Amino acid sequence: MQLDLHEFLKLLSQALLCRCRIAAGQEIHDSQLEQRYSVLTNRWIASELDGQFLLAQTAAAGNDSFLQILFSGGVLGVGIMILLLLLSVLAGYLIIDQSLSLRRQNVIPEASLETIRQLLAQGKLKEADAVCHQQPSPFAFIVSSGLSEVEFGWASVEKAMEESTAEQASRLYRRIEYLSVLGNIAPMLGLLGTVGGMIVAFRQVAASQGTAGAADLAQGIYSALVTTVAGLLIAIPSLGAFAILRNRVDQLISETIYAAQHVFQPIRRRMPGSLAIRAPMVPPTQK
Repeated sequence: MQLDLHEFLKLLSQALLCRCRIAAGQEIHDSQLEQRYSVLTNRWIASELDGQFLLAQTAAAGNDSFLQILFSGGVLGVGIMILLLLLSVLAGYLIIDQSLSLRRQNVIPEASLETIRQLLAQGKLKEADAVCHQQPSPFAFIVSSGLSEVEFGWASVEKAMEESTAEQASRLYRRIEYLSVLGNIAPMLGLLGTVGGMIVAFRQVAASQGTAGAADLAQGIYSALVTTVAGLLIAIPSLGAFAILRNRVDQLISETIYAAQHVFQPIRRRMPGSLAIRAPMVPPTQK
């Protein structure tokens, strides 16, 4: 219901002027002015009532609980929300599990590192290999692979260590790649729920032959967009955690390679096929 506020105020001022003149004893013969003033007054009251009704509807919509908002997308929306909740639980578990697993102490145990280094420095290869099997870790696996090729020369040892390093890196990456998969699937599921909800909303508008108002359409779209928000809330932390954990894996693998090469230095010099180690350069003396 539209209301010409400017016209209403203009007629209101004229009507008040007429009332003042009548109170002063002057006769006013303008029934059309009184009639138009009465009509606009009724329209003003009706507009105020409509505004109060819309405010009441908005307040009622704002009082929806969190669960009502989440599961307001119909059967399709509820099904997708359940899937997204399961994905969120899985993503949280993977983030916590990998954050606790990808520590230097778990990849390169200090006790094993020191024990193996001392045994290899003394030439006790079998004892060092036994320690690797008793205290398994990515570092121990790489050292054990190198020890199994000692009798074939340093080139074979180096190749075995490279292959075992690639295998351990792949194993560590494989577990955190699930976070990347979840980060890509969650927004797609949310988008699926949104598209399905909008199809339902426009279908209701088509079924009503255009009689559905903007409020009905907005409610359908509002319910449909909830799944997209839920998918993004899962995807953003998952992808962020994946990037952080991937960098941690790269750092741990680099430290593992350095540690494995370092413990082999005492026996590398005595192995056939190894490269001669150059003496450190002496800085030139100043004349």
